[in-house]
Amino acid sequence: MKLKITELEKDKIRMVVEGEGHTFMNALVEEILLDPTVDVAKYVIKFQFSDPELLVTIKSGSNKDPVAVIKEAAENITKRCDDLLVCLKN
Repeated sequence: MKLKITELEKDKIRMVVEGEGHTFMNALVEEILLDPTVDVAKYVIKFQFSDPELLVTIKSGSNKDPVAVIKEAAENITKRCDDLLVCLKN
């Protein structure tokens, strides 16, 4: 997976997630929205075979970094998948 950051500010990030589709992006956005400091988390796939563009903004007054929010969300998804694999092996 390649990431292309197109906009990065203190409280906002916009990036292209190459090679991903609705399945991964829906899971990522849902996980990001669980963070109470997040104001907006959404993605857009402009054309049928284009890469999705993710936008995350942080609520004003919060000092949380939008990159850190995305990392935490990805780690949480990974942990859930690992837990599921453990359950399936038993």
